[in-house]
Amino acid sequence: MSSLDVSRGVCALVPGLSHWLENALYAVRIVDAASPRDRDGRRVLLAAEIGHATHRDILINLIDGAPSLVAAANGLPARVAFGIADMGFAFALIAELARPASVPAVGDSGSARLMTLAGRVARSDATVLIQGDTGTGKEGMARFLHAQSGRTAHDFIAVNCAALPETMMEAMLFGHKKGSFTGAANASDGLFLAADGGTLFLDEIAELPLALQAKLLRALQEGEVLPVGATHPVSVNVRIVAACNRNLAEEVAAGRFREDLYWRLNVMALELRPLAERRGDISAIAAAMLLRLSDMGKTGFVWPTPAALDKLSAHGWPGNARELGNVLQRALVLRDGDRIDAADLHMGSAPQIVSLPVQPALQPIVAPVELVAPAEPIRLRDVARHSKLEAIRIALRETDGHRAAAARKLGISERTLRYRLAEMRELAAA
Repeated sequence: MSSLDVSRGVCALVPGLSHWLENALYAVRIVDAASPRDRDGRRVLLAAEIGHATHRDILINLIDGAPSLVAAANGLPARVAFGIADMGFAFALIAELARPASVPAVGDSGSARLMTLAGRVARSDATVLIQGDTGTGKEGMARFLHAQSGRTAHDFIAVNCAALPETMMEAMLFGHKKGSFTGAANASDGLFLAADGGTLFLDEIAELPLALQAKLLRALQEGEVLPVGATHPVSVNVRIVAACNRNLAEEVAAGRFREDLYWRLNVMALELRPLAERRGDISAIAAAMLLRLSDMGKTGFVWPTPAALDKLSAHGWPGNARELGNVLQRALVLRDGDRIDAADLHMGSAPQIVSLPVQPALQPIVAPVELVAPAEPIRLRDVARHSKLEAIRIALRETDGHRAAAARKLGISERTLRYRLAEMRELAAA
């Protein structure tokens, strides 16, 4: 939890700010503007208290006109001016201006409690399993765990298991010796050794094949890896943070994930709720994203109107924070005025899927005797592939084109679904 000083003058002018900051994961201290301060401390002061400010501080001013943000520059602190109507978003903006880069945006009390728990977990070396829908911020949580741990002097390595080529997974994770397989012209340490002393984040871990899961289990249990082509294991000191957008317990029950590996990973479990269930985070994440898109206000910060914020809060966010980022980026490009208004927010109930020609239904493999046999026999591999593609079409139709829901229905990740959709497009173009 970060500490932030707030002057008594600020508390008198906007008494709700300190409560917002506490919900946003700050330890708030009420101070006199002229009181001695910590060398690296940061304060929220009134614009009239600028004589006591440093370049790290944030000055606020309550006005009647349009809100504004002036970024810190030339030794002067950042300045935020706003009226009563924009006060809620201004609070979120102040919190995100002061927030360290390694801490995710938080504005919901439930999220603040989760982040407090995560901070305690980070100080241990326990393996962590993060579960949550796509776009809920699993990698951001993993980076927070690393930043709050005692391993910050070493690397944080993130790898998406679904993106690893299946034939190269073992060599990429555990390394390989020169000449251990065709094309291995040089030896490679692998991701475990690259993260030695630090943190290895394994995203979409349910995509690992069962055979590789057994080798990962040994690496976790013994603290050593066996590079491909090697005869002696190599010791590693790595903290594992794994993530999955599916329920791993259900994957174990279905036989797609090893039970022993599940219990080895599930030492400390963190569940990230969908954005629709943590409405208080919406304005905080929006403020953080708009700051990032404007280089912390240096290129001109665009404020959303109260009507726009109401529309954001009312949306269901099936794509979670990733969808929110897309909506805001579109609004910045397409807006008509100086601010983002409700009409500038283009949100659909679900992503639109490009319609593809429907493949004809498969004919029985054994044709009636009176028909001429096909010139080429139907291969079992093609039957299996067409069956999978037909299942994808049905799932997309039943979920109104919602990819995340279709992936859950099929028991695959969204990334795998995207690969299958690309294959369908290639078949349609052929």
